Amino acid sequence: MNQLQDFRFRKSQRLLTSGNYSAVFDDAQIKASHPHFLILASPNAATHARLGLVIAKKNVRHAVDRNRLKRLIRETFRGKQHQIPAIDAIVLARRGSDQLNNRETAKILDKLWERVAKKANNPNPQQRNESRSRPK
Repeated sequence: MNQLQDFRFRKSQRLLTSGNYSAVFDDAQIKASHPHFLILASPNAATHARLGLVIAKKNVRHAVDRNRLKRLIRETFRGKQHQIPAIDAIVLARRGSDQLNNRETAKILDKLWERVAKKANNPNPQQRNESRSRPK
């Protein structure tokens, strides 16, 4: 198999319907936040991760900037897709995300994807919360 085929962003890897989006928004078990981006995710029944994008005109005014952010988000997702378990993830762009250059944006998103994968691989939130609150 050609290596490029492994990293394609297929239609089956996209959140396509409002029902898909609603399921994640209603039951986001995984959250990774940054001042410029927010990733909400929840486990899915598929065998792979799926991606949805919310780039609001209110937060990113110019279409060229919204499209650039979408390309960068999809590109970082494609690069990390084999490390992310079966989840439905929605990336929301916040105000100021259009002010970042491509390198900064990719670096931030790569770190967020790593955090999402780590949280998804440790699905028991009780253990995470207890380990944070434990006195040292």
